[in-house]
Amino acid sequence: MLRWTIILLIVAIVAGILGFGGIAGAAAGIAKILFFIFLVLFVISLIGRITRK
Repeated sequence: MLRWTIILLIVAIVAGILGFGGIAGAAAGIAKILFFIFLVLFVISLIGRITRK
């Protein structure tokens, strides 16, 4: 999932440089959502690992 976040972030940056505002906004929005999902899953896995010890 982190891979998709990075890919969409790169697409958003390239689209922003080329002036495609709508595409850049959509890609950045999707990348932001995927980033937060990844962050939540990472925190959950850390908590799970700490509680197993």
